[in-house]
This record gives sequence, C-alpha cells and structure tokens, in this order.
Amino acid sequence: MYVVTDKGGAIALMFAALLFLGTWPAVLTLLERRGRLPQHTYLDYSITNLLAAVLIALTFGQIGDDTPDMPNFLTQLTQDNWPSILFAMGGGIVLSLGNLSTQYAWAFVGLSATTVITASITVVIGTTMNYFLDGRINRAEILFPGVACFLTAVFLGSAVHSSNSADNREKLAGSSNYKVNQGLNEDEEMKGDAKMNEVTTDMEAGSYVSDSIPKGGKAEYGTAEFLLELENRRSIKVMGSRTIVGLSIVFFAGVCFSLFSPAFNLATNDQWHTLKEGVPHLVVYTAFFYFSVSCFIFAVILNVFFLYRPLLGLPRSSFRAYLNDWNGRHWALLAGLLCGFGNGFQFMGGQAAGYAAADAVQALPLVSTFWGVFLFGEYRKSSRRTYVLLGGMLFMFIAAVAVLMASSGHRQTS
Repeated sequence: MYVVTDKGGAIALMFAALLFLGTWPAVLTLLERRGRLPQHTYLDYSITNLLAAVLIALTFGQIGDDTPDMPNFLTQLTQDNWPSILFAMGGGIVLSLGNLSTQYAWAFVGLSATTVITASITVVIGTTMNYFLDGRINRAEILFPGVACFLTAVFLGSAVHSSNSADNREKLAGSSNYKVNQGLNEDEEMKGDAKMNEVTTDMEAGSYVSDSIPKGGKAEYGTAEFLLELENRRSIKVMGSRTIVGLSIVFFAGVCFSLFSPAFNLATNDQWHTLKEGVPHLVVYTAFFYFSVSCFIFAVILNVFFLYRPLLGLPRSSFRAYLNDWNGRHWALLAGLLCGFGNGFQFMGGQAAGYAAADAVQALPLVSTFWGVFLFGEYRKSSRRTYVLLGGMLFMFIAAVAVLMASSGHRQTS
C-alpha cells in the first residue's frame, strides 16, 4: 500500500484535490445551464465517481508490502472490520446528499456563493470535529483563526447572494422583456405573456430574439437580456423564487458536507475503538472504496426516484429517457472523475497531515469562483456593494486556506 509519509507530499495532494474539487461543480453547472436535467447528469457523474475510487484502490492501495498492521486493499476486503466500514459508508451517504443538494443550489444561488457557504460550514463544523478526533495533532493557535476566517466567509457569502439578487431584480424591473405580474391588469398580462413567448423562440446556440438583440445575436453578460436568455435555456427555473429557498438548500448541503470528513476519519483511525482487538484499521483506500460505494448506491436510488417524482418543478423523465440522453454525457462523466480523484487525494493527504488540515481543500470556492466569473459571467454588471462583498469573501478564503495549511501536523503511523 502506498502511504504519504511527508508533509510536503500531503500538501501537494491537497492542492491537487483543491483544483479538482473546485472544477467539477463548474462542469455540472454548465450542463444545467444548457438545459440537461440534473437527474440525468448526476446519474452519469455517479458512475465515474465510483470508478475513480476503484482505480485508486487497485493502484495505490495495492502498491508496496502487505503487512498485518497496514494490509493492502484486496487483503482487507476479507477482514472483520464492519464498524469502520459503516462509518465510511455513512460518510458516503451524507456526501452524496450534499452533492445532490448543491446541484440545485447552484441554480438558485449561483456557483460562487453556493460553494463559499457550503465550504465554510464544512470547515466550521467538520474541521472542529476532526481536530479533536485527530488527537489535536494540528496547532490550535493557527487552526482556529483559519476556522474563524471561514465563519466570516459564511456571512459574506450570504450577503453577496442577497446583494446580487437585488441587483438582478433591479435589472429585470427595467427590462421591456420582463413581465412583472404584480399590478398588471388582464389585458396587460396577456400582452406580457405574448412578449415572453417571443423571447423563448430561436434558442439555438444559446441565443434568442428580443427587442434589444438582433436575431442570431447573444446577450451580454450581466444584462437583463442575459438573465432572461439563461432562464429560458436552463433546466431549473429560478426566476421569481425567494432568496430563502436557495439559501435553505445551501445550508442543508453545508451541514451534510461537514459530516462526511469526520465519518471518514473515524473509519480509518477508529478513535472510538469499535474494532475487535487485533483487527487493523481500515486503510484509506479501503475506506474510500466503501465510502464511494455507498455514495453511488444512495445517489442512484434518489435520482431514479427523482426521474419520476422530480423536485422544484422540473419535468418528469424516465430511466429509458436517461439512457438515451447523450447530450453532454461526456462532461458529466468527466465531472465524476474529477470529484472522485479530488476526494481520494484529500483523504490521502489527511491521513498523513491530519484531516483538519486537509479540510483546507474546502477553499475550493477560489477555483469555483474563477469558473463562475469567467465562464458563466456571474456578478457581471453588479453594484459596487456586491463587488466589495465579493472581494471581502475571497480575501477571507485566501487567508483561511493559508492558515489551515500552516496548521498541518503529522500523524504517527507506528
């Protein structure tokens, strides 16, 4: 079994995990914005997410000597270690539920703000739990100021979303193509319906026809026309929804994310002494395998159910329709690989340097915000207040990841 034994290697793995875990949400967001049903996307993603865990287990988990204290992956599959397996599978379930929730939250709150808030909650709750589970191997005087930075980012992220939502409402209120239902009489409402029907035509290649955009043109990022174009094209319709709806989904996802890393920690280190005497702890690769299996099973069950009983006004689908939907499937499969390898690298680094320090990868919004701003045009043409809040949020994340990295300890393996 390959074991990361030095702090430098652990930090390198964390940075790779940070890049991967910050990129896969952008891929799924891209597919939702192109109109692909999230149920179809998540089923594809789940397949390669499990495949990544299997590949890691059969390669890194089989390299090197097979010793009684640190058995290889295949050897450990036959051992009596069910208490640890259940902790690992419990972590996979809450991660699956959190990822599934964020897929809807990205539509309501935006990629940048969603990843900021969920990552911050994950660190505030999960990192604190990991600190004590790890026997306090991380330096508290450095670690907890980093946690405080993430806590501050929770409030800044919520403020960014609220401010940006107000900016968008102001843009739409001044658009001749946006129908405001309140205060319209019946004749005006019928005219508004006809106007909106015009906007929904000619949607090829993400463009549409409106008074301000010539046929075949494309709306400028941040304009009311861009927001209308996006709403017409995307699979999850969010225009007119209350701010509390999106934030509720985000906070629920954040709580789920905060639990998966401590559960994985318990699975690999058995701090509660649930294993029988003489049974070795689960190695990180075996735990990650069971973690990913439960994540896959739970995701498949939920998403097949949502095909026939969709959430948030999405259209019904079927398993046959999913199998025949090849539009963007390769992107969803890529996202699963990125997430799978990102999680695997995070756990490998955490086993060496402490899971509390490995939670520094929750600074992934630095990567996701880059994609959100440059790929999806988030916060374009927003108010000065929104830009100030966004800058403060990113500054707190930069400080937080530096502090959590500096708190890294070293776990004794013998």
